[in-house]
Amino acid sequence: MWNEFKKFAMRGNVIDLAIAVVLGAAFTAIVNSLVNDIFMPLLGIIIGGIDFFSLKASVLGVDVLYGNFIQQIVSFFLIAIALFLIVKVINRLQREKEVEEAAIPTPTKEEQLLTEIRDLLKDRSL
Repeated sequence: MWNEFKKFAMRGNVIDLAIAVVLGAAFTAIVNSLVNDIFMPLLGIIIGGIDFFSLKASVLGVDVLYGNFIQQIVSFFLIAIALFLIVKVINRLQREKEVEEAAIPTPTKEEQLLTEIRDLLKDRSL
């Protein structure tokens, strides 16, 4: 049973998933900082400094903190926008790399044969 588990745990997919989870957690901190430290203050300036967290309503003596809910919705959309922009930049960089790689065409089979014939004729004439 131990060998089976070890074989399962050492497969590439499991290790890749573990690495993705760790990187995802680290990336979450970056995106949260982007939203909380950059986007939210700018949004606060744009909407006139309204603090969503303080919005609440009392229903039968119970405080309903709907402002916190609104804040989480705004944070969600800002995080979605930030991730969209990051993925867009990454995709653009990958396309540029693919274009650079595609710029160097590989010779066709005919071109390779002609090159070999040329080189053989050149060697024979020397």
